[in-house]
Formats: sequence, structure tokens, C-alpha cells
Amino acid sequence: MPLQSPIDAPGSTPCDGCHAGCCRSFAIPISGADAMRLERAGHGFWDFACRWEDREGRIANGYAPHLFFADEPETPFVFGLRQDESRVFAGTPKCLFLEETGPRPGRPLGTGHCGVYGERPAACRVFPKNLADGGQMVQLQPVPDRGRDGENPVFDLCPRPWTAADIDPIEAPSEIVSAEFEMLFFTKIVRLWNRTPQEWAAFPQFLHAVYGNRVKEAAEEPPVLLPFPKRRAEPAAPLRRAA
Repeated sequence: MPLQSPIDAPGSTPCDGCHAGCCRSFAIPISGADAMRLERAGHGFWDFACRWEDREGRIANGYAPHLFFADEPETPFVFGLRQDESRVFAGTPKCLFLEETGPRPGRPLGTGHCGVYGERPAACRVFPKNLADGGQMVQLQPVPDRGRDGENPVFDLCPRPWTAADIDPIEAPSEIVSAEFEMLFFTKIVRLWNRTPQEWAAFPQFLHAVYGNRVKEAAEEPPVLLPFPKRRAEPAAPLRRAA
């Protein structure tokens, strides 16, 4: 059996078999690209989207922009995923896309997995890592023991610490760069929205208009192409004959 190299895809991670405390503890901010991706997968905007009141900035957390709406002009909101009540742990919230199983032997909190894993938001994709060393290296971030105050174990987070072996060294950097790029673009269009805020009901139409016109046709003027420098002829190698 060949030995696993450092660049082989990682095996199990702390997410495997976890009850998904992060999907129960946190309001998940999303960008317009995240929303469009979910819609493209067949999910209706009003089925998954919500606006989270965020007067203290705890949901935005330096990552997502604040939006304002004509129906509540003084309230800062974060665009995010809706939460539902857990069917397993009554009275506790969970991401609406979290699919959960009940407690069983060896798994007192059951297990949970993402029902839209392929289309999950960028904030979920990059947890718990960011870029360091000038954007060249991936760095793990510390994860607290719990996602919310109190003693309810449903809000406990990762069952074991993350290690470098849990992270795909090829996919992780591009996921982080993409997440940062898309949120920067989303922040830019949110500034435009906030100049003349409209009703919350008008927001999906605004997003469709922006993202639907994000790709432009080629410019009428042909681009100036820089010629490659001519390659110098290398001196011919002398013929070598067998002795």
C-alpha cells in the first residue's frame, strides 16, 4: 500500500460524525454569489434567505457588510441563511439546511450533515482557516469549545482540535481567496444599495440585476497583445558517438 503524501486529499476531519454544533450556534452570513448558487441548485430565495439584525456587529464580525432597508432604515442587517427549530433538540435553532439524526449509542448528540454541501456558503467552506504569510499559506484558526453561552451540549463545537492534516492543501487556498473576493464584491454592491435603500422584498431583484450582468462581451477595440520575445537559437549540441 502506498504511503500517503502530504498533498494527498485529507481523510477524516473533526466534522465527520459530529452533531454539527457550528450549524446550530452561528447565524451564517452569505454573499450574493452564495445566494445565486443556492438558487441555481433549485432553492427558492425566500426559502433560505433572511436578514439578521446586527446592531453589535457580532454576525458581520468584520467579514460581511451591513445592509439597510427602507422598511427599517435605522437597523443594520446582515444577509444570511435562515434558521429553523431543531426537530431533535426542541427549542434550539439550527441552519435550515442541516440534516440531523437523533441520539444513539456512542453518539449522544446524534450526527448532522449539510444538505447543500456542494453549494454551501463560502463562510462554511473556509471554516476554520484563513490565509497568512502574505496570502501564501493557510493558517488554522482556534475554535472555541462552545458556540453559545450556557450549558446545553448541543452548542458544543468541534469534537477534537483541527490539525494541518485535516485541510486539503490544494483546495483550501483557492476556497479562501474566492470567499474573500466574493465578499469584497458583495460589499461593493451593498454600498450601492445603501445609498438609496429599498424594501427587503426588493433585494432579490437587485441581486439578480447585479449578478446577471456581471459578465460583459468582449471590448470592441481589440486588446493590445504584447509579443513574446524571440527565442534565441541555442547552439547545436555536438554529436556524440558510441565508443
